[in-house]
Amino acid sequence: MNKHTKMAFMVAPFLAIFGFIGADLYEENKADDNKIIQLAPEGHCDIANKNCVLISGEFKINISDEAGITEVNSTFPLDSATLFLVDKSDKMTPYPLGMKKSPYYWRSNTPLGDLLANKGDSYKLRLIAKIKGGQYIGEFYTQTVK
Repeated sequence: MNKHTKMAFMVAPFLAIFGFIGADLYEENKADDNKIIQLAPEGHCDIANKNCVLISGEFKINISDEAGITEVNSTFPLDSATLFLVDKSDKMTPYPLGMKKSPYYWRSNTPLGDLLANKGDSYKLRLIAKIKGGQYIGEFYTQTVK
């Protein structure tokens, strides 16, 4: 074996380790880039009866309302969550949700329960959930089933 082959065998493991570390750092920095991902309702959305799930791939968010407290829980921990109530003239009213016990559960007092008091009425909502620079955005209608 000549000296060039010996040198190649000595340097190759270090190059492999540095390459692996460099690729990992690159992917980690890329994960923090801003992304916007669309959330879609999984079937009919009925918040009053705790039957409203928004989905994007493996990520799911469940939205419910009980006694004037709107609660959001998710399959992955959230950095923040904001629910927007949208009236008939497309005017949005934001309701920032506060963390409850863990980053999987968020809640806030909203008038959503009063707005959905009549069965059959529908109401337009928007949700923005943030996770590590990614924004999951969903626009949907909720309707109380008779």
